[in-house]
This record gives sequence, structure tokens and C-alpha cells, in this order.
Amino acid sequence: MPTPVQEPFPPLTFDGPLLVVGGSAFAPRLLSELAPRAVGIVGADSGADAIVAAGLVPDAVIGDMDSVADPKGFGPHTRIVALAEQQTTDFEKCLYSTRAPVTLAVGMTGGRFDHTLAALHAIARYAEERRIILIDEHDLALGVSGSIRLRVGVDQRVSIYPLGRTQFSGSRGLAYPLDGLVMEQGRFIGTSNASIADEIEISVAPGKQSPWLLILERSLLPRLL
Repeated sequence: MPTPVQEPFPPLTFDGPLLVVGGSAFAPRLLSELAPRAVGIVGADSGADAIVAAGLVPDAVIGDMDSVADPKGFGPHTRIVALAEQQTTDFEKCLYSTRAPVTLAVGMTGGRFDHTLAALHAIARYAEERRIILIDEHDLALGVSGSIRLRVGVDQRVSIYPLGRTQFSGSRGLAYPLDGLVMEQGRFIGTSNASIADEIEISVAPGKQSPWLLILERSLLPRLL
């Protein structure tokens, strides 16, 4: 039987993409698609039940353990990280308890709107220190801190959404340039732009800028990885 770990503890480290699974509704086929791309799979509390239901074994279950079906029901290869603090969500507990070059997150945006907002809050807090990609049946949303250049193909939907206040110094390959634009929720956003070149480049202005979301179709995930 796995032994619960009390904080503080050394973060779990993965040397490739990490898949974090939450408890919100999502199509089971997403796990089948994403699991082979990850070197590790972590359940955010009840997200571990979805992992097991898909016939997979989680490397760890992280959370306050208030919604997972049976915290003691996992095998010896699953590490249980029980964190009692209630200042953060289970997704955020997974983020501060792990290290990985890229984090794929599924089951964070479906079913409940407050879960989606909480996931965006977590990305806003952690985008400066790690790459996090939210994924659902239709889209992916990459948390970006700073500038980015990416090959997406021509005529792809490209949405830019601020997670704070971000000033953009310029862009290349977009139908609607971002040069000099200041984006802030409730003031100005950049959804439903489009690529007009194979490669796009988005640059933020010098100085401290808030993280922002780059939202693309899910089929472009291999290009991000």
C-alpha cells in the first residue's frame, strides 16, 4: 500500500512531458491520445480515477484527497501526495509538487466554469517558470510568458488572451497585427485572429508583462511539443 507524503517534500521530477489529469469531464479518448506523449501521468485528486478507468497507472496522485474514490486503492507504483492546505486547487498542488519541461493538463476545463477559471488562475501564477498546456476536445491553450515563435501552418485560428496586462511590441504572420496593442481582460483581447503564414511570431514589449494564453486547435499539439 502506498504511503502518503506530508509536505514539505522534494518535488517529483520528470525529464519529459508530464500529463496531469483533473476530475472535470472530458472525452476518454483524450487520455489514449495524450498518454503516449508523456513520460509521467499524475492524477489531480479524482483525476486519478479517470486514469485508472482508462486502464492506466498514475505515477502519483496529488491533492487534498477529498474527491478521489479510494486514496488507498492504488498499487505500489503510485505515489500518494496528500496535501491538506486549502489555499490552492488540486491542479495547483500538482504544479508546485512537480517539475517537468512541459506539462499537459486535461480534465481542467470541462463541466464546471469555476474549475476552468481556477485552471487559468494557476497558469497565470506558474507560466513564468514552466510551460503548461491546457487541452480539451477542441482546443489547446498554452500559457506564455514573454514572446514566442511557432510554426502553425497557414489559415489556422490563433487566439491571444491576456491573463493580466500585456503589451505586445509586434507580430508576424497574423491577419491582424498586434503591434503596440495592450491587452487586458475587460478592456481588449485578441481572440479569433488567424495565421497568414506558416510561421507566426508574437513579441511582447520590454519590461514586466503578464503571462498570456495562446489558443490553437488541438491538432497542433505535436508542433508545440
